[in-house]
Amino acid sequence: MVKPLKSRSYRVTTAYSQPSAGWIPSALPRRHDHTTVLLILPEGPTFQLLQGAVHGDPTDNVLYDTTQIQPQHRLILRTEGGWGLVEELGLDSTLFMKQKFYQEPNPPSSSALQVQCKLLLKMQTCSLSMLKALASAITFAIILWNLNFLDYQSEVPGPALGHSKSLTVLIWHWPFRHTQNLSIDVCADRYRIKGCQLTGDHRLFNQADVVVFHHLELQKDKERLPTERRPPGQNWVWVTLESPTNTKALTGWNRTFNWVMTYRQDSDIFMPYGELVRDPSASVDIPTKTGLVSWVISNYHRTQKRAQVYRELSRHLQVNVYGKANKKPLCPDCLLPTTSKYRFYLAFENSIHQDYITEKLWRNALLAGTVPVVLGPPRTNYEKFIPADSFIHIEDFGSMKELASFLKTMNSSRYRAFFEWRKRYGVKLYTDWQERFCTICTRYPHLAQGQIYPDLESWFSV
Repeated sequence: MVKPLKSRSYRVTTAYSQPSAGWIPSALPRRHDHTTVLLILPEGPTFQLLQGAVHGDPTDNVLYDTTQIQPQHRLILRTEGGWGLVEELGLDSTLFMKQKFYQEPNPPSSSALQVQCKLLLKMQTCSLSMLKALASAITFAIILWNLNFLDYQSEVPGPALGHSKSLTVLIWHWPFRHTQNLSIDVCADRYRIKGCQLTGDHRLFNQADVVVFHHLELQKDKERLPTERRPPGQNWVWVTLESPTNTKALTGWNRTFNWVMTYRQDSDIFMPYGELVRDPSASVDIPTKTGLVSWVISNYHRTQKRAQVYRELSRHLQVNVYGKANKKPLCPDCLLPTTSKYRFYLAFENSIHQDYITEKLWRNALLAGTVPVVLGPPRTNYEKFIPADSFIHIEDFGSMKELASFLKTMNSSRYRAFFEWRKRYGVKLYTDWQERFCTICTRYPHLAQGQIYPDLESWFSV
């Protein structure tokens, strides 16, 4: 590992724009949607910050108090070809904190090479041999970068937008006809996303930057599409949380939409049902268990795979079934207290498609504090979202008899191991359509302008 003799440089990033005054971001977001900053840390109570924005590459010099800085660090050097990174102990999520600072003059930087030269000048105490070794390490690090080793999730509070003007997002149909109250600046006030106006007022069609269409209402009211000519630069978004099996009438929408917003990770705007988020106060607190397996089901169809698997599994162990399908409906406040009493929950999806992982996993099982037994896409697909040791996949077993035996004979220590993720993460559910639509603004600067989906059904039917 190469180390400067008297100075170190730190790399942190912000989402979409420069950081607001008074705070420094704490984590690395995905590299396709961030602004990059350099932190030059000499010995002493302050460090120098060089900020290189994605567009135009302006440079800011700012001194920050480094009283809280610990030895964890990343060495970095800007080169003409990109960023080189030499990693030591990693970047601690609490490393960069709000500190008092003052602004120095902002000399312009017209190229990446100028930023590199400025960095080298700041590292005056570095020896020539150290710089040569650092350059070699940078070459290796760039290779790691291209291999996507540095694809970190952002933990930036209140993302600023990467565009200069406020965006207007017109919701043509509110999902399920649940009209929302937009009397306040909901994106800024509730989700700290500034410069993003949601509206349901069709009179603002010509002023809207984005128009959103939820598929359920779209297929019922096709004649109610905008009758006016689409203004130049306006983008239309197709939205659904349903699987392809339960999404009808797609053939009529070829060459209509610019972007798609679904539960699939390859959507232009990714809209998951839930996710695991880092929680510094997380702890393993397993609810008291009084039963073995539960399942909540509203729509039961014997031909569905989940119904077939349930029938086979129930021959070998007792499954307590709740929901309208079994004439045991649960009130909204009764669901989690009920499923949490069981050691396992059958998180069986109604259809099997790429990334189709719904509230059956996130809410009914993980949030409730029970171990999910999943039926859905392959195990590898689930492992993109949750740890491999946090769930049981039915495909891990040769038969439902083997699965039943595994569930019935599991000892306490093996059971507790399924909750190790709770030491680091909490569950965040996405249930608010306002929050979902506000995220359109955070993604907007990184979406392809002018693209169109020539065959929506072919794209979605995976």
